[in-house]
Amino acid sequence: MIIRFSKILDFIYPRFCQFCSKKVDRLEGNLCSSCLMRVPFLPVNGCCAVCSRPVEGFSGSYVCDECLRDKPHFDKAVQAVSFSGSTRQMILDYKFKNKYYLSVDFALWLDAAARARLQVSEIDAVVAIPAKKDPSFERDYNHAELLAKHLSRLFDRKKVNGFIRIGNPKRQSSLSEKERRENVKNTFMVTKPSDIKGRTILLVDDIMTTGSTFSEASRVLKEAGAWRVWALSIARSMRN
Repeated sequence: MIIRFSKILDFIYPRFCQFCSKKVDRLEGNLCSSCLMRVPFLPVNGCCAVCSRPVEGFSGSYVCDECLRDKPHFDKAVQAVSFSGSTRQMILDYKFKNKYYLSVDFALWLDAAARARLQVSEIDAVVAIPAKKDPSFERDYNHAELLAKHLSRLFDRKKVNGFIRIGNPKRQSSLSEKERRENVKNTFMVTKPSDIKGRTILLVDDIMTTGSTFSEASRVLKEAGAWRVWALSIARSMRN
């Protein structure tokens, strides 16, 4: 019945691939089967045990120099894809061009990445990185919040709403790694500690670059009582 209804919807409102513009031949998502194979999914093995930074040609487990030098406050970070090529543009369209329907694709990617790299059964609650108010553009939705809603349903876990942004930090994209760490300090607050106390929290955002935002958010969550924080993002943007 569900499949039949999906086919009816596709007939009335056909979906077209975000990469090649051909009609989508899959029941879910906005990429055709052929273009889905072009998505630069990150490897499961050969990654840093903390931040998941991949090393080409390496298949073992290790902790990267960055995490050894400046240990992040999250217990583990996982990303689904590399922030590159057509996938990069797809994510930017989601963030800045109100293509909210792409959250379906990203949620499926995040679901697969989490099940491959984390113990999903141990997640107690899902929390979104709160959006920063930016007068330079308008957006009708919180992109991380929408992803968190999808994942809370996929994992059958509660989505916690009492995590907010305070202060007025600069946009992270133009800052150095050191500046990013300073910029996000003391910019988060937990308003309902009882929702996270003693729990394993899945913290969700769109892109991870240096991990500064995830780390600071994790610090605040842990100070409020979270037992463990796993960070999950659509993409990993490599600066070096």
